[in-house]
Amino acid sequence: MPYRHTVQYYETDKMGITHHSNYIRWMEEARVAMLEEMGWGYDRLESLGVGSPVIGLHCEYKHPTTFRDEVEITAEVLEYRGVHLVVSYQMRRCSDGETVLTGTSRHCFVGTDGRLLRLRRVLPAFDEALRAMVPPSPAKGTAQK
Repeated sequence: MPYRHTVQYYETDKMGITHHSNYIRWMEEARVAMLEEMGWGYDRLESLGVGSPVIGLHCEYKHPTTFRDEVEITAEVLEYRGVHLVVSYQMRRCSDGETVLTGTSRHCFVGTDGRLLRLRRVLPAFDEALRAMVPPSPAKGTAQK
């Protein structure tokens, strides 16, 4: 289910445009909501001794947003390999459906000691839930449209 955010006045700059750094915060809000919907919110993961730091970000700003614009953010698991997770984001302005940003964030999973965790070993149910969210890859030898 998409996450919605309304642009606040403090998120805009002197020109009335949303400052670019805020989109990264919205990515996190949408990711937190996605995990919560899965039943694996950050508070639950942290209580089980699992952290998930951001290890990379990529954003492409398509169109600006301004104060009071409502933005719908879709966060989806793009890749998951047991230790690393890639989440994709698409942000659209609700008033006209215009894409305002596309991006990805990369994460790993670590224990309280900071060492990488293989979820299949420590949280097999979460591992299974993430694997179920990965989109199927196209069959080899078939062309993508």
